[in-house]
Amino acid sequence: MDILVINCGSSSLKYQLINTETEEVMAKGICERVGVDGIFTYKNNDGVNMKKVPFDMPTHKEAAQHVIDTLTDPEIGVIKSLEEISAVGHRIVHGGDKFSEPVIINDEVLKEVDEVSELAPLHNPANIIGIRTCQELMPNTPQVGVFDTAFHQTMPPEAYMYALPYEYYEKYRVRRYGFHGTSHKFVSRRLAEVCGIPLETSKLIICHLGGGASVTAVYNGESIDTSMGLTPLEGLAMGTRSGDVDIGAVEFIAKKKGMDFPEIMNMLNKESGVLGLSGVSSDFRDLWNTRAEGNVRSGIALDMFCYRVLKYVGAYIAVMNGVDAIAFTAGIGENDEGVREEVIRNLSYMGMFLDGDANQARYGKEVCITTPESRIPAWVIPTDEELEIARETAELVG
Repeated sequence: MDILVINCGSSSLKYQLINTETEEVMAKGICERVGVDGIFTYKNNDGVNMKKVPFDMPTHKEAAQHVIDTLTDPEIGVIKSLEEISAVGHRIVHGGDKFSEPVIINDEVLKEVDEVSELAPLHNPANIIGIRTCQELMPNTPQVGVFDTAFHQTMPPEAYMYALPYEYYEKYRVRRYGFHGTSHKFVSRRLAEVCGIPLETSKLIICHLGGGASVTAVYNGESIDTSMGLTPLEGLAMGTRSGDVDIGAVEFIAKKKGMDFPEIMNMLNKESGVLGLSGVSSDFRDLWNTRAEGNVRSGIALDMFCYRVLKYVGAYIAVMNGVDAIAFTAGIGENDEGVREEVIRNLSYMGMFLDGDANQARYGKEVCITTPESRIPAWVIPTDEELEIARETAELVG
């Protein structure tokens, strides 16, 4: 079954065409700067690699049409016609508490997704644009929604509720939802597999560490707690997001600076995290380099990031009364050996010891980074959200 996976952003459209029987990526790429000056990237499994080709894409419709035209192109395409695409799987960031599984998209689903758009204003509206575009261009092809929040719908009330007046939950569904669920689901299943642990009787911790970062406790295959909340702002310190912060400190800053709420939210989301703390960059490579040159603030930013990861890992070990294995994934988790070392070094009390040579792994390598005598293994598991979306889409429509 050939599944087209679409991840639509406000000015971009990422895509992959995946054969779910072989799990081969037949073609992939991205349409960038949609509505500006259009850049198209395409790579197929026959060696064709088009890098940043200018193409006029005033809207997402032209972008999606160009993707389809390229996939079916007689010379560089990988399919002969749209009829070969069994379904389109769409990444949808926020599904609220309505969706705990992938769904066939219809008008009612789109209405529900639109209603929770205020919780993900940068993502859900763009996701809806991508869905409507594909519906228009491929009216006879099933469209499936796969939600970032779905995997975390198994959290119990004590984990997802805020200690606020209950009416805010009843009226406005104010609660913790969590994100990166597609990644956490994919990596947790793969971690259990490589460790030879039955998923249904496992205690796993997944550290999805990238520009946006979250840690999840996966108990018997289900998410029981995760670090992000109502929005992706809660939890770990991230690239530009503050993560956990005392709301009283936010009020104090607002009064001192004369900032209104939109300005405060912009500061917390785009000017904080390791960027705001270091004053250097949100790129961890820059932080390590400047730390080595003596930049104290870069060092503090790195130490804080690792400390927050370690603190959540420790909390989830307590919540699950133990842990069988830990995985690091996403851009930082897969490629930053320094971050992994700092976290694992502080888990030696429970018999987890770093293998320094194995920990040098990066760029998509799947590897155990603890020594053979370690009681608890830690792995680097490259995430593959597109493959997970394709799998869930194929299962639903198949």
